Amino acid sequence: MTNRRRVTANLPGDLLDDAMEVTGKGITETLVTGLDLVRRTRAYRAAMALRGKIKLKIDLDESRERPRR
Repeated sequence: MTNRRRVTANLPGDLLDDAMEVTGKGITETLVTGLDLVRRTRAYRAAMALRGKIKLKIDLDESRERPRR
């Protein structure tokens, strides 16, 4: 993480406490974990939007480069 920002935010204390308990980390680390999950959710949704739209023809034996037992 080379680009850092210092932020001030009013967060529900119980929500933050619960999140910190789940992660076992401090405030900053917990917030970074949560923001990373938001980013991953966006990537997951984008991947799911492609579901059924990409046709793949894969020969598993050939891709493994060895004969099947």
